[in-house]
Amino acid sequence: MSSVEHPNALVRWTLRLEDAAALDGAIGAIEPHVTRLFGSGARGRLLRGEWLGHALHPLMTDVVVGTWLSAAVLDTLGGKDSADAAQRLVATGLLAAGPTAWTGWAEWSHVPVRDKRVGLVHASSNGVAIALYAASWLARRRGDQGSGRALSLAGFTVSGVGAYLGGHLSEAKKVSSRHPAFEGD
Repeated sequence: MSSVEHPNALVRWTLRLEDAAALDGAIGAIEPHVTRLFGSGARGRLLRGEWLGHALHPLMTDVVVGTWLSAAVLDTLGGKDSADAAQRLVATGLLAAGPTAWTGWAEWSHVPVRDKRVGLVHASSNGVAIALYAASWLARRRGDQGSGRALSLAGFTVSGVGAYLGGHLSEAKKVSSRHPAFEGD
């Protein structure tokens, strides 16, 4: 039997998420606001990366994920001398998270409902990760490096869920803006 006939647990969970009509109420409540703020007009075209020829969101996520991954490496392997650098990396990721989210909401505003369901959980996971990283930065600023490291690693774990779902949308579902010239491939 093939893996198509028997998908693994993560694939089954993702498919159930796509079918989770229970999320449709939340989608209906926020969709007009998201579209107005991030998805329509010149602002929406800019945030979707139409000027670039493809989605801007995946490029932006690299900054956030990269800085937070680097902080996690320093927190686990760097020792005391790397605490300041890890704090700066956490802060850099936090500063990039807002514009990155805006580009994601711009993409979300133009996708079918099954993808909106996954996107909503993706955004929610990332929101929790941002809150954990903000708490990490505050703890580090107070001098509580142990709590800062723990909160950062928790944030990195939660952001992994968001990254998985974002990867599902961009790779498996091919959800992203792109120039029409790329449609024939």
